[in-house]
Amino acid sequence: MGIKAFIFRQFFTVFSPIIRFFDKHYLSKDVYLTKIVSHQKWQKYLYEIGNKPGMKILEIGSREVTGKSAARENFSNATYVCFDYYPGNNVDIVGDAHHLSKYFAVGEKFDIIYSSAVFEHFAMPWIVVKEIAKLLKVGGFVFIETHFSFSSHERPWHFFQFSDMALKVLFSPALGFHCIEAGMSNPIIGRFSSLADKYLRNRPVTGLYCHSEYLGEKTKEVEDFEWDKIDLFEIVGGTKYPEPKK
Repeated sequence: MGIKAFIFRQFFTVFSPIIRFFDKHYLSKDVYLTKIVSHQKWQKYLYEIGNKPGMKILEIGSREVTGKSAARENFSNATYVCFDYYPGNNVDIVGDAHHLSKYFAVGEKFDIIYSSAVFEHFAMPWIVVKEIAKLLKVGGFVFIETHFSFSSHERPWHFFQFSDMALKVLFSPALGFHCIEAGMSNPIIGRFSSLADKYLRNRPVTGLYCHSEYLGEKTKEVEDFEWDKIDLFEIVGGTKYPEPKK
């Protein structure tokens, strides 16, 4: 850790009670903070429900990038399959998730399919969702963690940021999914920089969260699913765009 980072850390540690008071005003009241599968809890949750004999687990984007994976050890009683775009540590199958089902035998199914910090790197995530639906058992679980607000990274293949609503739309009842929990975690404090347009400089930015999470269950098979044939209101969960203020 550099000296500047250390000084900032010490400053925020000393004044954390005061800072915490102001930080809460950066939260959005209509954003649900995940409890079951927040950033620090989702792995333990999946290990608890998945580490059982006979269970088949598929991780998409399993390659060790930021540190050693503990998944194989924690799924030791189950069949754990690792899929990634590149070969490397903790990778069994190399391929493109946009064609995920083609790498497995016809009729092969999984009890849990999950990914973390991967969906933002898919050029067409809606296609990947269809592929996940093909491989997930009815009654099986899908978990996705990605970013709502985060630094640009791994460009040029950093395509999207996702809200909890975006994940609920992708994994909607129209495709056979029931949402167990969807929300966000790890709030971020933001402001426009001095390099922004003049009228925006130093203005605070509220409602920023690093992670967005979705946990869902597949409740049925949906044959011949096509996004362009789905009624909009079938995938937005009875919500609508906010009406104009009078």
